Amino acid sequence: MIIRKLFKFENAHIVRGCSTQRCRASLHGHSYKVEVLFESQYLDNGQMVYDFGLMKQGMKELIDSFDHAIALWNGDDTQYISEMKAHSNRWVELPVSPSAEQFSRVIFVMIDTLLGCTQPINGERGVKLHSIIVHETETGYAQAFSEDAYSELMGLINLEVIHFSDEVREGWGDPQLWEKVKNGEIFTNPQSV
Repeated sequence: MIIRKLFKFENAHIVRGCSTQRCRASLHGHSYKVEVLFESQYLDNGQMVYDFGLMKQGMKELIDSFDHAIALWNGDDTQYISEMKAHSNRWVELPVSPSAEQFSRVIFVMIDTLLGCTQPINGERGVKLHSIIVHETETGYAQAFSEDAYSELMGLINLEVIHFSDEVREGWGDPQLWEKVKNGEIFTNPQSV
């Protein structure tokens, strides 16, 4: 069975090297919709694949990190990156260009890593991240599966070089959330949310 949770965020970016002049040379924004799809052949004690309420914690916080932020590619011009950081309190620096395709891969790796660190306590079994869909516009989206997210052909996503601004981190329930995810610390699902 597959379940889906929808998240939304507003984000600005430049996608260097793309075909469209407007996208590769001008800072612009989108109203993103992110679909997180989980799968399992089992149901938990509440007869659910995975309680939607559990997604309101770390998963929502990580995706919400992109809201009203600038997505920066660490391979972009260093002066541009410095200027954007100097003039925006909310930014996320990524190891890939912030296209819809790369957003879907990055978010997949982030959520998959968090899920792998999560200790279930309500009988959840065999829960896997099925895919991430990132809608950049009403008519265009990218969908990443595990083989895409971890593809050497598309470039490996190194979590160590994803950086969040201080203001983004301060908005999390635990400002050390990202460090804990990267370090593989165990997160225990609460019994009731």
